[in-house]
Amino acid sequence: MRSSEKRTVAQCVTCGSELHPERAEKYDYCMAPECQEKNLKSLTMVAVGVNKSAEQYLLLDDETRDELARGKFHDQRRGSFGTSVPSEAATPAHAATPAQAATPAQPAPARRAQLPRPRPAPREVPRPWTKSQEKLALLYNEQGRRPDEIAQKLGLSTYLVTQIILTSRNRGKL
Repeated sequence: MRSSEKRTVAQCVTCGSELHPERAEKYDYCMAPECQEKNLKSLTMVAVGVNKSAEQYLLLDDETRDELARGKFHDQRRGSFGTSVPSEAATPAHAATPAQAATPAQPAPARRAQLPRPRPAPREVPRPWTKSQEKLALLYNEQGRRPDEIAQKLGLSTYLVTQIILTSRNRGKL
């Protein structure tokens, strides 16, 4: 009947034993421990923060690497991703005007390397409350009192007490 047809049987590249047809679809080695040890390739996984409740894990292959580079998994809640310095090619100052395009290319003048300027130390903003009022407001807040209760106790406005609490949170005191 089918004796004239030749059946190709996949063989293990390490030991030469016959592979099951389903295994041969994906792998070229058998399940023997020696063959597994010799041919097994590790996979690199990457955790991608898709939303704030969970991360998604992906195999880091060429396609995933390209998607990461294009910013596919960029957190939309953040204002920036990576460095905030614009690249030289992205600046509109280097775009050629029609008059420049018509003239022959001339060598660009040498530019001095610009060193990043050190940022000045953050100045202490004057606050309309005293240090002792701040300490007491934070203490009362930690005890669970509401801003209106704290304001009444300290003789300040509710708005000012709220500003004291928020300012300390932004500084990382709470």
